[in-house]
Amino acid sequence: MKHLKSVFLASGLYIIAGIIFRSLALPFVVIPLTLVACEKQNPVDSVDVNFKLSSPDIKQDSLLPREYTCDGESATLPLEWIGFPESTKCFALVMHHKASPTYIHWYWVLYDIPLSVQSLPKNVARIGILGNNSVNGNTEYAPPCSKGPGPKEYIYTIYALSDSVSLTVPHSEVSREVLLEAIKNITISSATLTVIYSRDF
Repeated sequence: MKHLKSVFLASGLYIIAGIIFRSLALPFVVIPLTLVACEKQNPVDSVDVNFKLSSPDIKQDSLLPREYTCDGESATLPLEWIGFPESTKCFALVMHHKASPTYIHWYWVLYDIPLSVQSLPKNVARIGILGNNSVNGNTEYAPPCSKGPGPKEYIYTIYALSDSVSLTVPHSEVSREVLLEAIKNITISSATLTVIYSRDF
């Protein structure tokens, strides 16, 4: 009988020790998994709810006025942004349209926008450095000029950067993809403004 009591006592202590060990080990298991998940986040896609991009001429998800398209003046849309992180050193801007999940058109690439600049006027000039566009390949802004019927989304994205953009190619070769690759490790946050344009055919 004493032998059985000893066995039961030893078994009980073993179970209790196992429970305590698992409860102590759990935080050490969860923390590394959390860190790995954070490391996989693309910094270029980092979004801060306080960082906002807007235009005095159009609201989010609204129809883009003709003057800002190839059917009008082909003017650049006036933009303004607020709430960027305190560690921001400069900004970069991209305007693009997703023709498909794998096929993206870009119309405006503008980088090294000084920290002192927090808005762009209509037909902005001499602010930042222009990259190229996918419409004609020139180092300039290209207005939306859809070749097919129906409404299409055009997305403006402002990037808050922790440093100036370092590139090894001339400005004429700075596409959306080249810029995003160059800023992926210096992007602190980003904000977007989506507009819609539908051409009359």
